[in-house]
Amino acid sequence: MIEKTIAIKAKLVDEAANKFKEAVSVVIVDYRGLTVDEVTNLRKQLRGANVEMNVIKNSILIRAVEKADLDGLQDIFKGPTAVAFSKEDVVAPAKIIADFAKNVDALEVKGGVIEGKPASIEEINALATLPNREGLLSMLLSVLQAPVRNVAYALNAVADSKDEVA
Repeated sequence: MIEKTIAIKAKLVDEAANKFKEAVSVVIVDYRGLTVDEVTNLRKQLRGANVEMNVIKNSILIRAVEKADLDGLQDIFKGPTAVAFSKEDVVAPAKIIADFAKNVDALEVKGGVIEGKPASIEEINALATLPNREGLLSMLLSVLQAPVRNVAYALNAVADSKDEVA
């Protein structure tokens, strides 16, 4: 019986370690004091952005981060812990959780992982202030269009000045 329990826990550790390794962004939160409706609403918002949120035992998480070579996170696994994993968007979990925490004081960010490196609360909060992927792509496109737009304005000004001379 004990061997079966150990095997089950080892499998849980492996699954959690793989999630940490595969994720581009992980946000770890203390959800103590949230109602069931609030947790359900948060999970729904995260799912909409392809972010998976799990409540995992701290002992499993400690072993998982050790297996995933994420030193420095072991100390934050105290109290009720929920972990949001994103495989696609680095900003999404931090942004959604930060926005949710503005309305719900009970939700507290403990730390996280950004592109395979442990991140502090401050780094997660800074990440939350960045625009999402679409916003960043829009900004990049705007920057790339600026030189072309300037050339078009210059050519138009030259054409206008020649019309005035003629």
